[in-house]
Amino acid sequence: MNHGIRTALLASGLGFAALFATQAGAQPRPPGAIQETMDIGDEPGRVSTEEATITDGPYARQMVLFRSNEAPGTVVIHSAERFLYVVQGNGRALRYGIGVGREGFTWSGQVQVSRKAEWPDWRPPPEMLQRQPYLPRFMAGGPGNPMGARALYLGSTVFRIHGTNQPETIGQAISSGCFRLANGDIADLYERVPVGTKVVIRHKATL
Repeated sequence: MNHGIRTALLASGLGFAALFATQAGAQPRPPGAIQETMDIGDEPGRVSTEEATITDGPYARQMVLFRSNEAPGTVVIHSAERFLYVVQGNGRALRYGIGVGREGFTWSGQVQVSRKAEWPDWRPPPEMLQRQPYLPRFMAGGPGNPMGARALYLGSTVFRIHGTNQPETIGQAISSGCFRLANGDIADLYERVPVGTKVVIRHKATL
């Protein structure tokens, strides 16, 4: 486990892939050539508390210099860099470390936060169940749920910004298009970002 992560974890359950679907206006890369494997970062039943937070290193939550034409409050995701920014204005942003989609599941686009949920339930979509029929059809929200402590739903898609019960995977590309934060960080972001917030997803930073 990376230094700076404080959490209570109990290992159990099988791994599974994060949510995947296509979106009008976003361009997911076609997954046809990808060999289906279980994601190392998701384990139903593995417990992570709401307070689990990355406290040091590059993925710790921190205020940074950030050049952007977006209005304050906008969420900007740079998936190649593994960072999510909340624009503050005056050339600054609050930066969070994130986990992102693995090769073949990265995407870009512009959406809004359409809904928010605390300790969200998890229902694998049909596409995921086709690839991994052994997954549970439903898992109630809670510390053992791989969706973590909070979720921000992105437009009408199945993509989300959500927590994780395995915070040591922050900074890795392991999901099927969702963006994950340590539970303490997603709880902080949840309080700062209202429904209707503009979210810009970019693969890398642009000048």
